[in-house]
Amino acid sequence: MTFYAKRQRFEGVSAKIGKALAGLGLSPNQWTILSIIAALGSFYLLLQQSYIFAAVFFIIAAFFDMADGAVARETGKSSKFGAYLDTMADRLVEFIIVLGMVFLAGAGFLPPFILPAVIWVFIFYFGSIMTTYAKSAAKEKGLVKDELRGGLLERSERLIILFIGIVLAAISPMYLTYTLVLLAILTNITALQRFWLAKNASG
Repeated sequence: MTFYAKRQRFEGVSAKIGKALAGLGLSPNQWTILSIIAALGSFYLLLQQSYIFAAVFFIIAAFFDMADGAVARETGKSSKFGAYLDTMADRLVEFIIVLGMVFLAGAGFLPPFILPAVIWVFIFYFGSIMTTYAKSAAKEKGLVKDELRGGLLERSERLIILFIGIVLAAISPMYLTYTLVLLAILTNITALQRFWLAKNASG
């Protein structure tokens, strides 16, 4: 079950946030850059195994990522380049956090579960990339007119689960390994679901 439809309920909240933040004078693109900076802070704290503070910076990065679109809509400064920058920043933020997981696993700070933790990180990241690519490729190849949606996990759900895993790592790093295993499975299932949706859409 995807949470995509349910997230439509938060549009009103996003509008209120955009109205509040617009008064700060930062452009949508500046909010996008701030999300990358916050993600770098989370990456550094992950390397220090300061999981709670890493999670705090992670959620700040997610907030800034939401803020750019909300401010753009509120101020009427939406642009094609801004949307492109936002999309590229989304991928970069996710990569920065995943890279932190690679360092943690490579340094032996994340316990194995059946497979070494670093393998689960790469399987998760592969599933994440394929989920995103399945959407863009379906539109690029003309299989669908609108962006392909659906599947178990959208990007926001992936980040929420990863955020929870980082918080739980403060109790035991094993919980973060379990989270990576869960994400590795669910992201690849989502990629397959989108592949199937694209196939059906092609007739």
